[in-house]
Amino acid sequence: MMHMTFYWGKNVTLLFDFWKTDSWTSYTLTLLACLIFAVFYQYMEERRQRFKLISSLSAKKGVPPPSSQASPIDAPLLYSLPSVGGWRYAARFAGAVLFGVNSAIGYMLMLAIMSFNAGVLIAVVVGLSVGYLLFRSGGEEDVVVVDNPCACA
Repeated sequence: MMHMTFYWGKNVTLLFDFWKTDSWTSYTLTLLACLIFAVFYQYMEERRQRFKLISSLSAKKGVPPPSSQASPIDAPLLYSLPSVGGWRYAARFAGAVLFGVNSAIGYMLMLAIMSFNAGVLIAVVVGLSVGYLLFRSGGEEDVVVVDNPCACA
């Protein structure tokens, strides 16, 4: 029987029938996995937004970014692209792949919360907060890409 209200306890079935916790050790490892996936979600979201900004700025100029403007750490997928026209399509494709991966992780986190276990909820929220603190709350390098007000975008 699936819980329909929030509950505290170590017995959780998370996302799949085989992911069941029945001890405090397995429950703690599950909460740690939820926290890590939530931090990774924020990391991927930051990478996706930075990639989108770099590719949109470069598309306006019509040329790939030279190495003096961006380092391989900022845009690792942009440097092996052959031509200007091919570069734009490859950049759009890579952005779509990043969006798909990030959306899948976000929906999996949402489904994990829908297990209605309070510990899972807290682990995901703390992971999202830590990930935001680590990857998306920087100082002068903050990048704002306002494109879609949807929370899943």
